[in-house]
Amino acid sequence: MKRIVILGAGTAGTAMANRLVRLLPEDEWQLILLDRDDVHLYQPGLLFLPFGMYRDDELTRSRTRTVDPRVDLRLTPIERVEPDTRRVVLGNGESVGYDFLILATGSRVVPELTPGLTGEGWRTSAHDFYTLEGARALRRAFETFTGGRIIINIAEMPIKCPVAPLELAFLADAYFTQRGLRDKVEIVYATPLEGPFTKPVCSSVLGNMFGNRNIQVAGDFNVAAVDGRARRISAYDGRELEYDLLVSVPVHNGAEVITKSGLGDAGGWIPTDKHTLTATRLPNTFVLGDATDLPSSKAGAVAHFQADVLTENLIAAIDDRPLPARFDGHANCFIETGHGKAMLIDFNYDTQPLPGKFPLPGLGPFTLLEETAINHWGKLAFKWIYWNVLLAGKELPLDHRMLMAGKRAV
Repeated sequence: MKRIVILGAGTAGTAMANRLVRLLPEDEWQLILLDRDDVHLYQPGLLFLPFGMYRDDELTRSRTRTVDPRVDLRLTPIERVEPDTRRVVLGNGESVGYDFLILATGSRVVPELTPGLTGEGWRTSAHDFYTLEGARALRRAFETFTGGRIIINIAEMPIKCPVAPLELAFLADAYFTQRGLRDKVEIVYATPLEGPFTKPVCSSVLGNMFGNRNIQVAGDFNVAAVDGRARRISAYDGRELEYDLLVSVPVHNGAEVITKSGLGDAGGWIPTDKHTLTATRLPNTFVLGDATDLPSSKAGAVAHFQADVLTENLIAAIDDRPLPARFDGHANCFIETGHGKAMLIDFNYDTQPLPGKFPLPGLGPFTLLEETAINHWGKLAFKWIYWNVLLAGKELPLDHRMLMAGKRAV
């Protein structure tokens, strides 16, 4: 019997396993999914936790509940990958051979790489919200915060869900407005990018929205160090910003097992063909989700679009045919903007977010590059879609390619 091994039972790996187990003959293929623990975290919900919009228990489920029982789910630490012998070595010394390997090992935050960040003040006056522990601590900090300067700082790119820090700024504005404290709270968005976002048109729209909400942008701010005692962050160009409360989006790296196995670049990201999703240096290996080094967003919707492409290409590889499907970098993201509204953006490698209607041309119901209440409800509905459709590897009525129908050039 031949074997496909998937490393990582996060969003990408779970969805791919559930999809493949329905497609491949059970008497010919064994599908093994490996991860270190039995906790699946709904990462998009971490954004809402600091504002009391979700409960802690809404964000986690047992992996065994999310994975098709026909998949051989093994919960054990992974020591390393040995591509020369086509095997994965587990923490207990056992090894698992494979015919095809899918690396869906995700990404991790490494706040200790920013000097001083995890020193004095960590989780009291300086927080992250990309971990469950960090989001809980930030919730407590927001609940007791009565005024002063909040700095939201992105340490460096790439990060998971590039729009999440923007959303935190918008939600903080709404949160403190509702508490009657907004005139006492200064919000500063310190980013290594020139503006709020990577794509020019979208960045301009978001910049105007920040201006209307009195959210300041410190662009090209590449943080060098954090002084927790003085409550100050400094950039490599000499600029310094003082804070009362720091919300950090820490440095992101690829998984430790990728680094230990020598499969990634300096950041632990796996060199990946941007269209076929093959690992460029590894035979019979594909890469999915956040683990790639691709210039696309590290987000759940992207993982879903990639899974569409990878499914077609893996079946072709099994049949020893040329890989037919091509990933175009398609990303689709709701941006929660507070006060019961959200914005939606749709873009890919070559085309930036454009105004228009989505997914039905001219009809919507969602509006691109514009705040609407329907977009907000679409954002909230994603939680149900995540648990019941995306993770289950079911089809969504969306093409994995970015389509121009319903969009207007600007």
